[in-house]
Order: sequence, then C-alpha cells, then structure tokens
Amino acid sequence: MSAAQPACRLIPRLRFLCLVIYGVIIGWVPDAALGQTSLPTPPAARLAPGMQAAKAAQTVRVSVTDVAAFRRWLATEQPGATATAEVRYPGLVRVQGASPTALAACQWVQFVDKPNRKPHDERQLSGADFAANKVSPVHSRYPQLTGSGLTVSVKENPLDILDIDFRGRLVNPDPQAVMQSSHSTIMATLIAGGGNSSPNGKGAAWQAKIAQSDYENLLPDDGVLLAQQGVTVQNHSYGVGIENYYGLEAKAYDEQTQQYPTLLHVFSSGNSGNQASTEGPYANLPAVANLTGQFKMAKNALLVGATDALGQVAPLSSRGPAYDGRVKPELVAYGDGGSSESAALVSGISLLVQQAYRNQQGAVPPAALVKAALLNSADDTGRPAVDFEAGYGQADALGAVQTILEKRYAQGSVGQGQEQVIPIVVPAGTHELKVTLVWADPAAAANAPQALLNDLDLVLVSAASKQRWLPWTLSAYPHPDSLKLPARRHPDHLNNAEQITLEVPEAGTYELHVRGYQLAQGPQAFSVAYEYEQGFTWTQPTAARNLTAGRPTVLRWQWAGAPVSARLEYRFVGQSQWQVLSPAVNLAQHYFFWATPDTTAPVQVRLSTSTAAYESDKFFVAKPLELQVGYACPDETLLTWTRVPGATQYQVYTLGATQLEPYRLVTDTVLFLTATEATQRYFAVAPIVQGMVGERGSTPDVTQQTYGCYIRSFIPEQLVSDTVQFQLQLGTTYRLKAVHLERREPDGSFRSVQSVAPALNLVLTDPAPVVGRSEYRARAEAQDGRLYYSALEEAFFVRPTDVLVYPVPVLQGEPLKVVGPEGEPLRVRIYDMLGRLRGEASADGAINSLVLPPLGKGTFLLRISAGNGPEVTRRILVL
Repeated sequence: MSAAQPACRLIPRLRFLCLVIYGVIIGWVPDAALGQTSLPTPPAARLAPGMQAAKAAQTVRVSVTDVAAFRRWLATEQPGATATAEVRYPGLVRVQGASPTALAACQWVQFVDKPNRKPHDERQLSGADFAANKVSPVHSRYPQLTGSGLTVSVKENPLDILDIDFRGRLVNPDPQAVMQSSHSTIMATLIAGGGNSSPNGKGAAWQAKIAQSDYENLLPDDGVLLAQQGVTVQNHSYGVGIENYYGLEAKAYDEQTQQYPTLLHVFSSGNSGNQASTEGPYANLPAVANLTGQFKMAKNALLVGATDALGQVAPLSSRGPAYDGRVKPELVAYGDGGSSESAALVSGISLLVQQAYRNQQGAVPPAALVKAALLNSADDTGRPAVDFEAGYGQADALGAVQTILEKRYAQGSVGQGQEQVIPIVVPAGTHELKVTLVWADPAAAANAPQALLNDLDLVLVSAASKQRWLPWTLSAYPHPDSLKLPARRHPDHLNNAEQITLEVPEAGTYELHVRGYQLAQGPQAFSVAYEYEQGFTWTQPTAARNLTAGRPTVLRWQWAGAPVSARLEYRFVGQSQWQVLSPAVNLAQHYFFWATPDTTAPVQVRLSTSTAAYESDKFFVAKPLELQVGYACPDETLLTWTRVPGATQYQVYTLGATQLEPYRLVTDTVLFLTATEATQRYFAVAPIVQGMVGERGSTPDVTQQTYGCYIRSFIPEQLVSDTVQFQLQLGTTYRLKAVHLERREPDGSFRSVQSVAPALNLVLTDPAPVVGRSEYRARAEAQDGRLYYSALEEAFFVRPTDVLVYPVPVLQGEPLKVVGPEGEPLRVRIYDMLGRLRGEASADGAINSLVLPPLGKGTFLLRISAGNGPEVTRRILVL
C-alpha cells in the first residue's frame, strides 16, 4: 500500500483528490475523476492479493474485455493452458495451467482472481434462543407474519428433504442429493422450520418456502432462476480463508443486487475473530479485518457476526473493517454455534420484514430498505454507536418489523448535487431518535482501492433550531488503537449505510437531508428508516413460546429510558398473589435469570416501578408432553401420554400438507387410531389448562417398526450361557392378560416354559433348558383372547465347562461352529481315528467359527479344553 492511501482514509473529505493521487501512483484513476476511460492498469494491480509473485501455472478466474481475443492470446503465449467460460458471466473465464503473472500482462485481462475455494460451514455448536433477537415477540404480536408467500434460498450443501419441518415447502428437492452434514438442515430450520418435529423446530419465518443451492461455485447463482423460484433472501452461512480485497465475487454480488433490487444476500462474517489477516492494509494486525471471504466485501450484501445470549460479541466472531475501511459486519445476532446461525436468524427476520412491507404495499421491498430497517432497529452493543465488531448492533426482529408496520421509512432518489428533504415528527418522551440511510451502490472495479462509487450524505436538521447532526463514522487507519477509537460525528465517504442517533431529542419536527455528494453513476435510489425509542416492552416470555418447567431461563425486556429500579414478581394465572423474584432490578439491565417453578401451569411475570407496572403475556411453564406409541398393530395403533395436573382436555395434532393441524380433542390420556388413521403417520399432543394450550413434545412417526404390536424388543441376555434368559420390552400393558415365554420343540411346535403377569420390562427364563441351541419367542395374550408374538430368537444352553460342536456332519471346506463358556479361552486339537494329530486351533468362548484343515472324508475326534476345566471329546463326521 502506498503512502497516499492512509491519508485518503484519514481525511474523508479529500477522498476524491486522494484517489486521483493514489491512482496516479498505481496507474489507475477513477472514471468519475477524469471524465473519460480509465488509464491502462499496470499488470501488478490486475492480480489478486497474494498472487503478485505467482509465476507457476495454476487455476485462476480471469476477467477479460474480449474473450475471443484472449483465447487466441492464451493459445499462443500459454500453450497447454485451457480456458472455460463461467456460465452466466460472459466476461469471466476459468483458466487452468497458466501463470497468473503472465496472464496479468495480457492486454485483454482486467483482473486475475482466485478460483473457487473450498467453502466450509461456519458453525460449531447448536442452540437457539428466539427471544435474544426478539423473534418470539413478533410471533406473539403479529401472528400473520410467518414468511408465507416468500422464498428463501439456502446456498450450501444439500439439506435433509425428509425433515418434516420442511413438509410441503421445498421448492426444488433433489431426492438424489447426498447429505454431507446436518449444517444446511439446521440453517434452514432456523430460517423457516415449521415446528412440526417439535416446538424447537420452528424457525423465524416458519411458513416461507425453501430453495436449495450449491456453494461449490462462490459466484452468485443464476438471478433468473432465483427470480423464477421467488427467492427474495439468500442465506450464505459459509466461508473460506481470511481475504481482504474487492474481488470478482464481491463485484458479482453487487452487480446482482443492481439487477435484482429486492434480492437480499445475508452472509455470516466468519468464526476467525481471533486471527490476523496476512494481506491488505490490515495485514498482521491481531483480531481485526478477519472476514472469511472476499465475497463478503460486497457493499450491498448484509454481513452478520455472532453474539452470546446476552448480546456480547463472541470472541471467535470475525471482525471488520472491510479491506477499504468500511463497516463490516453490519449486524450481529445470537449464534450459539457461531456466525452461521446468526446469519440464518437474520435471514429469517429479513423475510418477516419483507412480508410486513408486502402486506402493506403489495410488493416486496428493495433490499436496501430491508437492510435500513434492520440496521436502524438494531440494539447497540459493544462500544457506543457503530464499531467494527458489532457493526450497528444486535438484530431486533420486533423493531425492524414495527419500522415497516408503522411506516417509519422513506424512499427516494437523488442525482449529483441534488438533495431530498424528508420531514419527521419526534413525539414527546423519546429516549433516542435513530435514523439510517442505505443505498444499493453500483459494483466497483475488481481490486479497486475503495469500493464506494456513489457517495450520498445524510444530515439530521432540527426544523426549529436549525442545529445539524452528522452520521457516526469510525477511524479506519490501520493501527489497533485507531480501529478501537469511539465513533465520531463526521461525513461518511466510505460506506453505503449511514446512521445518526440523537439522545433525548426535543419533541418537534426534524428534517432528514439526503444529498448526492459524489456520484460516479446516477441518479441513486436510497432508503431511510427511523425510530423513536421509548418505553417498556417484554420480549421474553411471550404467549408464542412456553418456558420449560424447573429449568433456568432468561427473562428479557426492552427499556428506553434512564436506569430505574423495579420489583420483579410472578404469579400463577387465576391467583391474585404475586411472588417476589427480586425486590430491585435495574430496568436498564434488560434481563434477569430465573429458575422456573417445576410445575405445569399458566404464569405471568411483571416489573413494577414506583409509577408503573408492566405485566407480561400469559405463558405456560411446562415440560413438553411427550406422546408415546403403546402399540402399532396392523389393525389398530394406541397413542398414550402422561396425565398433566389441571389439564381438562388434550389437543392431539397430526401433520397436514405443511404444518401440524388440530386432529382431535380428548379428555383421556389414550387415543386409538384405525389402520387408515395411522397412515397419517405423524402425531403430537399438548395439554389444555385453564383454556390455554400448553407445551407439546416431539412428533413421532407412529408407523415405525420399532414400536411393534405390543412387543418392542425381545433379546437374549446372553447368547451363550448356562442360564437361558430373555429381556422383553412392551410398549404398553393396556388390555394385556399375560405374557409367555415359548420354546420351539423338535417337531416344530412351541411349548410355554414360563408365564408371567404383563409389565413394560420383563426378564423371562427357561427353567429347564435343553442343552445346545434352541429357538424362543414371546407371546403376549390380550384380555379379549388375541395373541401377539415376537420374532424368533436363539440361545445356546451350555453347562459349565461344557462345549458344543455343530453342524455334524459337516461338509469339507465349511466352517465348524464350536460353542464354549463365554469368556473362557478354548483350545481345540483334531485327531483322526488312528490317533494322529491333524491340526490345532484356539479361540475365545461363546460361538466360534473354526476352519478345519484339509482332512479328507471320514470320522475325526476333537479334544477341547475350556479354560482350566477338564478336556472334553467330540466326534465329528466330515463329508
């Protein structure tokens, strides 16, 4: 990097002049500066970082101005090299077997970039808390916002198309696709899981459709196909190594946003937050600028980092700035397993924002408006205002959705030097006014020293006093101390997102001034979102999500105001008495840890100050009610569950075309299904207490063979033993009279050797077993006389120190089975009838397969010793 470049970062107002000076140094001048075609780029500037010394032949991706001329040049100058056109990208070719430095010298080459790198999932653990980013309050307050009618694309490995949480909503399922990991399934569940498998399987936009895409090609997918599928959000929870430049992939994503303005790309920032970059202006600086992939440098994509459950940026979450000092990531969200989950959650929230706008305006909003709503509503975390770790803050689904529903946004367009004024009226009692400007910037040239082309300025003006406030900006100078400096109010000439906040503003009219400061192309469309933070809101618990009984949980609320002490209490619904959880909680803390009561009941919590009381929704504290399959017989299936104290009814659900649907209300704890009803396969149950539906458990497939017809399993305790016993497990004892152990006799009939009263788990014993191998089965006898049988199982009865040999006779070349006491070593010697030793072998106890030496036909003697016991002799006949 030249000496001119840091100055360009330090003095933003001189950016234009600096870029011209810097361009002269490296041989490049912006078109907008000269008003004409750019000067030829020197070969070194046409190479991606790390390739400047790459003379060896390799595979690269090349941007060219004339493909035909480049192919002719390649055939002459790089014999043996091959060029393959990138599908859907006319000016891009993949070149194999050529030197990058030689390619950069070609007059037809604009830029030589890295080829596709192997992407990796950016997730380590698992877990989700939809209250941390206020998704649960959206589900509770706005049940019509489900993502219905919208489609998300998940770009990575194939997901599990048989997962019932995606039932009926997969756009392009491929039955031949091989699942390589569960990662994409988890991401799709967080975004749009239907909650069919269990309540934990419900995603943010739980009725959206899901399309799949392969991430082996790091360039954007076919925009035409995405549009045909109705995709408005694409999730990218993957990364490569740390990369710090604006490459062909970043450029392509910015171009696609220009072509498809409503398509929002959401990327994970990466899980390399403790590492340092090896390239770019921030090389070797610890724990900064470690975003995992040059495609994440795209200006119009939304980059998301990870926080813990309390909103603190995770140590491994990749940090900014972007290579040119821009704010990346722009958002953070709770991701117990890393930034993959954070990005997926924000993708789901984005769908909810899109649906709120579509329901209001009849069309999907521009991605810039969705981004503005998300950035503006984010809760500040980390250093005040904006920073390079958390961007604009922790994603707030409720705030973003309410921004749209309450029409706190504006859209417009400005040309060079033009200004648009947007009036807003700030109500009394506002704790903070926040305004965010976002626009979709045109794609820059590959390897441009600064990516921003169209520079807009945002200014907040008081209509009464004419006082002006500028956006928050950061020092991008490449030094750890500079990058940690607090944000300051200053014109922003790096980012295509700008934010202004004003604490405790005076009520009245304000003006948002949006000006076209320096436009390389124009006019430029933009979106503005604003909010007036005030008051108290419960975000957990809500009526949409129950709390698990007897488990630690986090109560959450939103408070826009000065620190105030409040008393925290709870009560069971229907009771007047409130029980104190804490006599003094600081509302500015926003959370409280609570060990819920170990019971199933509807509950409320409240926070009370000296002037107000804030009661939560009524919610359930409950343990999930698990549905059990008592038996799955050919003609009837029995479903059972545990009785819940206080429950007057139970709601049984079955899986419909896409979601669980109410199937039957019952007052008992059993339900019989006919053979036809059981073909619906998936069922679940929830208690109803005081008119409220409680927590349901998982949703089993009642047709699984493991359930059996009364008999779940029947296995011998030991295959070889001096005592013949079997473990029997029943699915239920309902309507059973007795259980019998039966042994097959030599004539093929079965004889009962033991009869006992039915129980879920039994040990059945043959009191007088026959020496050798025998076959057994269990027989369950119902009160109406019907009989149910297990599969046949074998057992070998061997007296202590005894040995069994079979089959006799044995064919030459076939193995001979030798059965001895389990755990005892066996020694076998083989003699012919003349007393000559013909072979020896050793084995462990239990059942052994012995390959005989070439003996010929005839009668032979086996002398076998088991452990320290006496030697026994067995006669065999070889045929």
